[in-house]
Amino acid sequence: MKITEPQLGAPCWSELGTTDLAAAGAFYSELLGWTPGEPSADAGGYTRMLLDGDPVAATSPLYQEGQPVAWTVSIAVADADATAAKATAAGGTVIAPPMDVFDLGRFAVLADPAGAVFSVWQARGFAGAARRDETGALCWIELRTRDTAAAQAFYAEVFGWSVNAGDGYTQFGLEGADFGGMMAMGPDFPEGIPPHWALYFGVDDVDASAAKATELGGMVHVPGTDIPGTGRFAVLTDPQGGAFAIYTPQS
Repeated sequence: MKITEPQLGAPCWSELGTTDLAAAGAFYSELLGWTPGEPSADAGGYTRMLLDGDPVAATSPLYQEGQPVAWTVSIAVADADATAAKATAAGGTVIAPPMDVFDLGRFAVLADPAGAVFSVWQARGFAGAARRDETGALCWIELRTRDTAAAQAFYAEVFGWSVNAGDGYTQFGLEGADFGGMMAMGPDFPEGIPPHWALYFGVDDVDASAAKATELGGMVHVPGTDIPGTGRFAVLTDPQGGAFAIYTPQS
């Protein structure tokens, strides 16, 4: 769907921090149909990825020592400074304090009480992704954590998310529309994997896209799997190690 104005409290941008901007751009262009925009010389080559001319995500250099190759989701907020303060009061951590990005907006990088990292974006000249919930665009975000109760309380307090708890899975949303979920990290997750947000991107055929990802140098970690009554997904990593998921809704 086209997005003309970001919904405060909802996901508004997806950003891949990576060691190889050109290789990442080529991989996701082939896999998701994106076209790299013009790299920003003032931001170390930061590149917006376009879907039919609309911005949907970005590739970014690693700006901090020890920063892993990873996708990060940004949540739209009215005031990045106030949100960072609110997150801290709720038990979270400020990883990168609020700062201006030219005249585009103001952002901060935060972590919830368990350490799952996310960003907040206060839009000015740039609103964020122009598309969501379609092929080639972000369609779901999923928190994987070992303390679901603390996470539920944190995100409800900071962003006002609604909580729809089901059997083994919790969905997050706003105003009756869910855009994300949460699952407990059980023994099937190695101890070295920290709590994190997983980003899902829409594709027309999960299995075909997973096969293409391996041809392009990526890896399949969870093969195509059905979610009864919902759709099919797979979990992949790109050639630089960035983890993400792909999803096809049930027709």
